[in-house]
Amino acid sequence: MTTPIILSWSSGKDSAWTLHTLQQDPNYEVVGLLTTVNVEHERVAMHGVRAALLQQQADAAGLPLHTLDLPYPCSNDEYETIMQQFVSVMQDNSIRHIAFGDLFLEDIRAYREQQMQGTGITAVFPLWEIPTQQLARDMIAGGIEAHITCVDPAKLSAEFAGRCFDQALLNDLPENVDPCGENGEFHTCVTAGPMFRHAINVERGEVITRDNFVFADLLPV
Repeated sequence: MTTPIILSWSSGKDSAWTLHTLQQDPNYEVVGLLTTVNVEHERVAMHGVRAALLQQQADAAGLPLHTLDLPYPCSNDEYETIMQQFVSVMQDNSIRHIAFGDLFLEDIRAYREQQMQGTGITAVFPLWEIPTQQLARDMIAGGIEAHITCVDPAKLSAEFAGRCFDQALLNDLPENVDPCGENGEFHTCVTAGPMFRHAINVERGEVITRDNFVFADLLPV
């Protein structure tokens, strides 16, 4: 008997590979994707991915999409209130597990687990402590196709915005940059992979700087 689980979905490679991992696990059945969306810009928070493209990802995965609308700017208190409201929805639907694609940041994991304390919801981390050099190579070899949609120019050159997440990219990353961008160096949007029923066609749009980050737009075709 499988356990229903919701997946926290960023639109990027880590959450996509988490979905793929859960799809191979006979203990779990992913029953939905959960994403936070900046309501002012109608884009995935931090990743800058258009809401329309986000919906195409959910359709390609064959899963319902649950979006949490975040105000802009959004305080931590507001975020936690909105998240707790969704936790109540999970409880009402007898869902007791939520998965995250975090890799090794202890403080982020501790924060997520603290959020779930006393709710009856268990946080699950399928990719936890997989070495990121290995994980990045496994994603690429496994068929992940992704584009860098957000770069923190304080950690990585803005020239990487819009590039494909592939072996050439890994070869070009500076040694101090995590190959999965786990320290916030970059964020991605997945357009194809084994977790999807079909690929998503996109066109590259403009590159802009906003709020001290560099965003490369992806346009759904």
